[in-house]
Amino acid sequence: LQGNVGLIFTKGDLKEVSEEVAKYKVGAPARVGLVAPIDVVVQPGNTGLDPSQTSFFQVLNIPTKINKGTVEIITPVELIKMGDKVGSSEAALLAKLAIRPFSYGLVVQSVFDNGSVFSPEVLDLTEDDLVEKFAAGISMVTSLALAISYPTLAAAPHMFINAYKNALAISVATEYTFPQAEKVKEFLEDPSKFAAAFAAVSADAGAPAAAAKGEEKKKEEVAEESEEEDYGGFGLFDDE
Repeated sequence: LQGNVGLIFTKGDLKEVSEEVAKYKVGAPARVGLVAPIDVVVQPGNTGLDPSQTSFFQVLNIPTKINKGTVEIITPVELIKMGDKVGSSEAALLAKLAIRPFSYGLVVQSVFDNGSVFSPEVLDLTEDDLVEKFAAGISMVTSLALAISYPTLAAAPHMFINAYKNALAISVATEYTFPQAEKVKEFLEDPSKFAAAFAAVSADAGAPAAAAKGEEKKKEEVAEESEEEDYGGFGLFDDE
């Protein structure tokens, strides 16, 4: 181990531990010579400084005005860019404005579990990510198995289907036949039979819906008859 490194031992969920560790951050002032990890932008507003402090703003080309006896910044100013070193003027101004632009905390560098070392990115994986990667792996294995004709559990269904298609193609192109190919040959010889079969299937699929509508209509008629019987043949305004 090198540098300012700490070790965390836990039996809990690694993702939850990482999220808890990330919460511990503290603000830090901009020190002279420090490389800025982020952009530092000073927002417009009243600084609370008296007019004698305007020299700091003039050196940094920050537009200001005097408002009610204090210095006020007019527009947002990008004081330090990410990657630049903090100068003495920038550090002094931020200190006077009580701005602590940087923050420091613990950063997970690596994860050790069951004898293996992982990058911290594994802590951001969700169940959906794992399922997606697993599905992608199965797809790659299936494609490779089909390409080299190597039987695997994932590729077997596709191999059987492809073999069946090839057998049908051979049967159609030659006189060789088998029971499953007879229907295909029959449809190819007379396509109208296929249209008739398709129409019959569509009719069968629509029959349950029509029957359900008929039952609903019948129920409505029975309900209307029941309401009429409830009146007992009398009008609403008949005398007793």
